[in-house]
Amino acid sequence: MAVIDELVSANQNYSRDFQHGALPLPPARKIALVVCMDARIDPAKALGFKEGDAHVIRNAGGRFADALRSLAISQTLLGTQEVAFVHHTDCGMLTFTDASIRDKLKAERQVNADHVAFLAFPDLDESVRDDLRAYRASTLVRQDIPVRGFVYDVKTGAVREVKL
Repeated sequence: MAVIDELVSANQNYSRDFQHGALPLPPARKIALVVCMDARIDPAKALGFKEGDAHVIRNAGGRFADALRSLAISQTLLGTQEVAFVHHTDCGMLTFTDASIRDKLKAERQVNADHVAFLAFPDLDESVRDDLRAYRASTLVRQDIPVRGFVYDVKTGAVREVKL
């Protein structure tokens, strides 16, 4: 059985006893989290929230540039009033450069990705600071709310704050 088929089967079980259909559209805790897509991170468990509490925006590296559109919608239309960026240890984004993935795509799939910013980074804490600075430089997101950055440790499950 394909993994997607397993997911559909699991959803049938999940939806059979589903109890959250009346949750409101805006997140109850009025926070948007930008988190890496790494499968080792379960944001709800790691940060103590439940369905309906937060907007969780996931992408490779938990990068602001990929989350900008979602954050603007979250804040402007759905009332979020805080933002947290969560990068993590042992991140795959530390293992390549934009140039190296472009070369790999060209060699293996014969595609030109020169126009894509993959947003790889060589320094974990600096990547968090870069995203905090990019957030503060954007006119599309709120500047009057708390915005903080963290690194999640995939070995211990703990987060630590990264300051600008």
